[in-house]
Amino acid sequence: MGRTVIRLPASDEDILKLEVGDVIYVDGIVVTARDAVHRRFLVDGVPLPVDLRGLAIFHAGPVMVRQGGRWRCVSIGPTTSERMEPYEHDFIARTGVKLVIGKGGMGSKTAEACRRYGAAYTIFPGGCGALGAEAVEEVLGVEWLDLGIPEALWILKVRELGPLIVTIDPRGNNLTEEVRRRARSRVDEAIHEVVGRVGRELKL
Repeated sequence: MGRTVIRLPASDEDILKLEVGDVIYVDGIVVTARDAVHRRFLVDGVPLPVDLRGLAIFHAGPVMVRQGGRWRCVSIGPTTSERMEPYEHDFIARTGVKLVIGKGGMGSKTAEACRRYGAAYTIFPGGCGALGAEAVEEVLGVEWLDLGIPEALWILKVRELGPLIVTIDPRGNNLTEEVRRRARSRVDEAIHEVVGRVGRELKL
């Protein structure tokens, strides 16, 4: 069975077919955007220098080297996406980005934005920075380099970047929250069982 590849910029139809648990790869333009980018855009009100409509952002701080007047990506892995949770709803709403790539779970605000604006959140395996770099065919440019290499907006042409696991789909289903809910339910059941057993033993 072949890989599911999403080509960027993605259409609404491309994204709406995704469901939680799907494993995908992406071709096209991916732009890194983490804490400082979100704050400068949404808090400081500085317009983004990149049109993100239909594209993917990557919560990542890549390792870049300058060679012969061009940048080369040495490593690119995800940073913890939960830090962007306070900003991501508005970021998705205002930019038209279709895919968010990161690490770990994101919360209800991001899930609502994915549902409302037809986007998806995916996770890239942590510790696979070299694998990520192999998918970068070309560094097309960089913006806001004054923020530092890890925090800048790196514009990357990628081929089959992945595997990416869909964790929030365009209907707002949130795999992370579902796992947490099940875990809490099991803990509650275990506590109820232990309390009941202790109560029975005390009656003996």
